[in-house]
Amino acid sequence: MSEQNPAEGQPQAQQQTEVHVDDTGALPSYSNFCRVTATPEEVILDFGLNPQPFATGRQDVKANQRIVMNFYTSKRLLTALGMTIQRHESTFGSIELDVRRRAGGQQAGARPSGPQGVVE
Repeated sequence: MSEQNPAEGQPQAQQQTEVHVDDTGALPSYSNFCRVTATPEEVILDFGLNPQPFATGRQDVKANQRIVMNFYTSKRLLTALGMTIQRHESTFGSIELDVRRRAGGQQAGARPSGPQGVVE
């Protein structure tokens, strides 16, 4: 007598993949600069720290990290970053990239106008 598989004739349920990332050896770093270049096969991301991001003229930035990935991984990264930024903006508001508009015309050290926490 042969045993029958109970799921026989039914499409198999899609298995979920769980990826566990061991980041115990990862070294965190900060970057306010990223240069993106590409070859026909790969995308190259150079990350660095620009100590004077709003200076004019020539600026020398040392790349501290270089990430090289294929275009498939790059597209997945693009999607993941897009989703992350959408969630952030839906929670905290739009991210303004223009520093002049972001500053809102206030000068450094200027106190904002309006009520300042009245205590009775």
